[in-house]
Amino acid sequence: MDFSVTFRHMEPSDALKEYAAEKLSRLEKYFDAIIEAQVVLSVEKFRHIADVTVNCDGVKIKGQEQTEDMYSAIDMVMDKMERQAKRYRERFRERKSSKRDTIRSTGSPVAGSAGEEIETGPKVFRTQQNFSKPMDLDEALMQIELSGERFLVYTDAETQQLNVLYARPDGHFELIEPLKE
Repeated sequence: MDFSVTFRHMEPSDALKEYAAEKLSRLEKYFDAIIEAQVVLSVEKFRHIADVTVNCDGVKIKGQEQTEDMYSAIDMVMDKMERQAKRYRERFRERKSSKRDTIRSTGSPVAGSAGEEIETGPKVFRTQQNFSKPMDLDEALMQIELSGERFLVYTDAETQQLNVLYARPDGHFELIEPLKE
């Protein structure tokens, strides 16, 4: 984990840095790996502000709190970020189970809700590698029906081009061919 603490308008303190690192370790139980954590501790007049940004494998969680004591500001922002991590993990589980059902019934994934503090990047969920002999359309139809898959990528025996056969939710098939130049 790449961990950095920045002190603004205050003297750097090893005790505060260790306290922030200890509190950040509570987030490790919600994610596989915390890639980067940035903590900014600052003082403006009588306000002590703790601003934390954590990047966990494509998920970015942010939080900021201000109080009259730096230790309590760190506690409050870490509590807020722990709630966000719990909420993200719960939504991820719900989305994962409902996404499978939605893709099976409609053929398209569910769009996420907007305006949240949690940002996710694009992810590859499944990779499949196949070596197949060239086949005609009838053989490809038979192959996709036997396999039960939704897509079949194959080489057309006549044109020697890569084609995609898609099983639509309504029981029909769709053939995707490259343009010939």
